[in-house]
Amino acid sequence: MEIIRNQQFGGERPLFAIRDTRLENVTITEGESGVKCCRNIEADGCRFIGKYPLWHVDGSLITNCFFEPGSRSAIWYSNDMTMRDCRIDAPKFFREMRNLVIENVVISDADETFWRVNGLKVKNLRLHDGTYPFMFSENIEVDGLESDSKYVFQYCKNVVVRNANIVTKDSFWECENVTIYDSLLDGEYLGWHSRNLRLVRCHITGEQPLCYVEQLVMEDCTFGPDCDRMFEDSDVHADIRGTITNIKNPRTGLVVADAVGSVTIDKNIKAPADCVIRQRNTSIS
Repeated sequence: MEIIRNQQFGGERPLFAIRDTRLENVTITEGESGVKCCRNIEADGCRFIGKYPLWHVDGSLITNCFFEPGSRSAIWYSNDMTMRDCRIDAPKFFREMRNLVIENVVISDADETFWRVNGLKVKNLRLHDGTYPFMFSENIEVDGLESDSKYVFQYCKNVVVRNANIVTKDSFWECENVTIYDSLLDGEYLGWHSRNLRLVRCHITGEQPLCYVEQLVMEDCTFGPDCDRMFEDSDVHADIRGTITNIKNPRTGLVVADAVGSVTIDKNIKAPADCVIRQRNTSIS
């Protein structure tokens, strides 16, 4: 493998179509498409300043690198990439990709990041700010995520999340086949219009969670006191620890909780309207 070390490149496509190359302590300065249409690339300790530095790069290992704010839309159309121990201060990363591994990465501007990625494995990722990370992505495994970005995981398929702390709004909307373990989910309107959503040992806060869901399963979960009007028009099977503040118009299923503050059933409930709600050993409806 050729090694390029301690150099600086700028302008238009300075490292176009390189192959079997390792970049060490290289800086890609102002310009566009610094490393484009490349194969079998390693980059360690590099700094990326200009726009679109890593497009159409197949088979890459990116470690200990820093992406400055000007490197927006840096990594698109690049398959079989592993990134470890990096910091990203620019938006719109990781688009239209297959087989992406992320480990110990911080993204300070997560706006429109991870769009249409098929095959994403994440370990210890921090997302800050921005909107709609992970949209339209599928086949995702996450272990360790901290995020305050808005509208995370929209229109996703086949997702497993473990050990996450997500503070957001409208998360996991219109998703399919999602399981979330041992996570804190804080924000309004969690999981609306999703299908086959399973939550295990999760704590949920925020208004109107888990409405309009098909095949919702909850195991050993807890709710904050601000969670009201939950389960509206949902097919739900839930085992809840602690108190549920308010349930509104669940369509069908079974909800068991230690305590239920109130249940709202009105003329707008959808058929079959046969959900059983039970405080441990006591039937409510």
